[in-house]
Amino acid sequence: MLPAAYMEQNMMRQFSSPTARAGRTAEPVIPLPNPGEGGPVYPGDMNGGTADPGQVPVIPLPNPGEGGAVYPGPDSGGSAVEPVIPLPNPGEGGPVYPGNTNGGQTWTCPGGNCGGIIVLPGVVGGVWAGAAKVRFLNAGYGYPAFRIFVGNRRFVNLLNYASATTYGQVSAGYQTVTVTGTDGYIYIQKTMPFQSNGVTTIAVINTAGGLDLMQITDTCCPPTNGYSSFRIGNLAYNSGPLDVIMSDGRVVWSDLRFKEVPAFKRIMPGTYQFFYADTSLTAMPAGLDIETLDSAWLGVYPPHETFGSLYLDVTSNAVYSVYLLQSGSGRNNIQNLILMDR
Repeated sequence: MLPAAYMEQNMMRQFSSPTARAGRTAEPVIPLPNPGEGGPVYPGDMNGGTADPGQVPVIPLPNPGEGGAVYPGPDSGGSAVEPVIPLPNPGEGGPVYPGNTNGGQTWTCPGGNCGGIIVLPGVVGGVWAGAAKVRFLNAGYGYPAFRIFVGNRRFVNLLNYASATTYGQVSAGYQTVTVTGTDGYIYIQKTMPFQSNGVTTIAVINTAGGLDLMQITDTCCPPTNGYSSFRIGNLAYNSGPLDVIMSDGRVVWSDLRFKEVPAFKRIMPGTYQFFYADTSLTAMPAGLDIETLDSAWLGVYPPHETFGSLYLDVTSNAVYSVYLLQSGSGRNNIQNLILMDR
């Protein structure tokens, strides 16, 4: 237990936190046929391998990056139903119909409100030998949605602000990452290293001169004995140094600055309340676990000016990465983006 002097702050005030929810990804056809070949698109082969005459695809398929009817083809008026543009490269997956839904490959915070937990599944299927796992996070405040390419491969078709992708696989080594608008305008292009069997998050962040890419390692010790892993990183360009404090007086991290993502801490399952403030308090020892918070402290604000808060129900054997993002143009206008991996 920490000394009593460490538990002295309290002041009553109630708050609440919304919850973000996401659905499941629409099942794509994998792989797509090569351009010019044709083949079943939706719903695939039926009747023992013979395509249903009512489900004949458009032949040939458009080239990747081009438009063209995909499903269900020209309607009775002769106009094509709007396809997903651009199509994924031949041999790759990706939503075709009905495209990215609210629970598609890209996970967003409804209405930009990121107080809830976004549960991100891992890579679906096997990981090839020597590959790296990577996901992308959009912390670029004030910009429209991005498309992201790794080398010549389109990795993300649409990445809105305050959202993140699931992990995908890329070849190890140096790769060129390109961030564009949906209109093809290139915001940033940067060569970055991808370590064999490494796991990283690449965040698109604001800078004084526009945008930059920040690579964050996601490797940590697997949670054991019912504990989970937890960290809070600051990707809010408009924030000053912030302390992450709890209402019972514990300071989890102090002077957390922009672009600073600390190491994971072990955290015991339970309900927690964290606050972001600028104080002169000393942080708890780096190797100290975060133990449970007595329920009597829930709803109690510390005696300091706070710029935001986080209410979190921690489950066992999970990895939580919470990122502070900009929520407005004012100083210390911030919000939470909570990513949970299992």
